[in-house]
Amino acid sequence: MSDGSRQVVCVQGLGFVGSAMATAVAMASDKQGRPLYDVIGVDLPNDQGTRRVDDINKGVFPFPTSDSRLVDAILKAVRRGNLKATTDASCYANADVVIVDVHLDIPYLDSEPELDFTHFKNALRTIGERIKEGALVIVETTVPPGTCEHVVVPTLSEELRKRGMPPGSILVAHSYERVMPGEHYLESITDFWRVYSGHTDEAADACAAFLSSVINVEKYPLTRLSSTVASETAKVMENCYRAMNIAFLDEWTKYAESVGIDMFEVVDAIRVRPTHSNIRFPGLGVGGYCLTKDPMFAPAAAKQLFNKDLEFPFSRMAVKINHQMPLHAVVRLKAMLSGSLAGKRILVCGISYRPDVGDTRNSPSETLVRELLKDRAEVVVHDPYVGYWDELEMGVLEELPGAQGFDACVFAVAHRQYRELDLAAWVSGAHAAILDANSVFTRAQRDAVRKQGICMESVGRGAGL
Repeated sequence: MSDGSRQVVCVQGLGFVGSAMATAVAMASDKQGRPLYDVIGVDLPNDQGTRRVDDINKGVFPFPTSDSRLVDAILKAVRRGNLKATTDASCYANADVVIVDVHLDIPYLDSEPELDFTHFKNALRTIGERIKEGALVIVETTVPPGTCEHVVVPTLSEELRKRGMPPGSILVAHSYERVMPGEHYLESITDFWRVYSGHTDEAADACAAFLSSVINVEKYPLTRLSSTVASETAKVMENCYRAMNIAFLDEWTKYAESVGIDMFEVVDAIRVRPTHSNIRFPGLGVGGYCLTKDPMFAPAAAKQLFNKDLEFPFSRMAVKINHQMPLHAVVRLKAMLSGSLAGKRILVCGISYRPDVGDTRNSPSETLVRELLKDRAEVVVHDPYVGYWDELEMGVLEELPGAQGFDACVFAVAHRQYRELDLAAWVSGAHAAILDANSVFTRAQRDAVRKQGICMESVGRGAGL
C-alpha cells in the first residue's frame, strides 16, 4: 500500500457489489493519473470470505464476469498496490471512509415478513468498535426505509459511547448502488447516476465529495435527497416499480400465447411511445438479490421501524406473481411433451438470474428446475458462468452438449453463448422439443429449427411464432 499520503477506504462485504465497488474506488485518480485512495476490501473469516479475499489479492475478480474492463482494473489496482483484501477487521481503525456492502435479507414469500437486523448490526458493531473520529460511513446496502435513522446511527453511536467517543464524532450517509453485473458491470458504478443523503448536512457534503471522486459526475450528476429515509425509499421504490412492471407482463404473456400473437412484437410497438419506453418483455421470471425481495422492505419497515400499519397490495402481488412465473414455462413445456414430464430427459440452458453473469441467487431457473424435478423429469443443466449450483447442490456441465439424447431443451437465460449458437446445426439429427423461455433466439433461428420438423416454441409467443 502507500506511504500514508492517500486516504484509506474500507469496503465491508466483498459480494457482487462490494468487490466491484472496491475496484471502482481503487481506480479513482487525480489529474496526473495517481490513485486517490488505498482500498481495503474486508470480508468474514469463513470459507466464502477467505476465497474472495484470496482471489482479490491475486488480482482476480472473485465472481465470473463478462466485463473485461473490470477484470483488467482489479488486476491493475492490485499490482499498483492500492487495493488489497483481508478478513482482519482491525483495518477499520485506519479508515477515512467505510462503505457498507453487507447483505440484509428478508423472507419475501412470507405473508407478514419480519426484518432481522442481527447480521447487519453485527457488521456495524465491527466498524463502531474500531472507527476513528471524523471518518465517513456510507451505507450502500439496500436497506428498508428508516434503517439508517433507526438502526445504523443508534448501533454505531452505542459502540462509540463504549469507547468514550461522542455519538456525532463520525459521519453517516446513505448512497445506494445500482450495480448491474454483466458486460458493463464496472461502468454501472463509475458511469451512472447516484442518489445520496446524509444523517447530517456535514455527512451529506462529505459523501458527495467522496462520490464525486469516484463517479463521472460531470456526465452523471449526483442527486441529493433531504434525508436518509428519502434515499432509502428511492432505492426500494425503484426496485418495486421494476418488479411490478415485470409482473404486469405475466398476464399478457399468457394472453399472447392463448390468442396466437407475439407479445415481443406488441411491446416493441408500445415502446416507441416515450412515456411507455421502459415497459418490460415476457420471460422466465424475476431473479437476483434485489427485485425478488425489495418490494417487501417497505411494508415490513412501515410496521417495525415506523409503527405504521400500511398496506402495499401491488408490491405484495408483484412478488407472488414473479415468483410463480417460471411455473408457466413448465406448463408450456408439458404441452409440448404430450402433457407429461415423467421420465423425460431435459436440458436447461442457463441457471443464473440474468445474461452473462454467474449469479444464481433467487434465479427463476431454480424454481423451474425444482418444478421439473417434482414432475419426475431427469434434468441436466448448463451455464457458461456457473461451475456448481449451490442452491440445488447440483453439478453444472462445463460444455454445452448437443441436443441429441434429450427429450426437451429449455433456454432459460439469454447468455451470449446461446444467442450466438448456430441453433439449426445444434439440433440437427435430434428430436428434442425446444422451448425458448427468454427470447434468446431470432425468428430466423426459430424457423430454421422448425424446417427440420422439430417442435420449437417461445414464452410470450403463440404456437409456431
